[in-house]
Amino acid sequence: MSISYQGIGEWCASFACENVTEGQVVKAGGGCSADACSAGELFCGVVRSVAHDGKACSVQLGGLAEVAYSGESAPGVGYGKLSADGLGGVKVDANGMDCLVLAVDTAAKTAVIKL
Repeated sequence: MSISYQGIGEWCASFACENVTEGQVVKAGGGCSADACSAGELFCGVVRSVAHDGKACSVQLGGLAEVAYSGESAPGVGYGKLSADGLGGVKVDANGMDCLVLAVDTAAKTAVIKL
């Protein structure tokens, strides 16, 4: 049996956007937009799809999501503090927000988190 967290509790909303890509963590911006996060900023969700013209996107705001991570240490399974890494993923950050981390793949540098 294979373990998968794909789609569990996932819900999304549409936002205006510019310069975001699928899989990137984002923050809420002005004018109902989803904006890229700078390093150390708190994120609200993960971009799931971007319209062909790049001006609208679907952002996953709840449920379990796989995200990339960077930094010297991998997130630990359980509750930990994370923030945006400025590269589209997350990083361990003592000043970040509390997140439940359910799985970590150190080879792929990804983590499954609860949004």
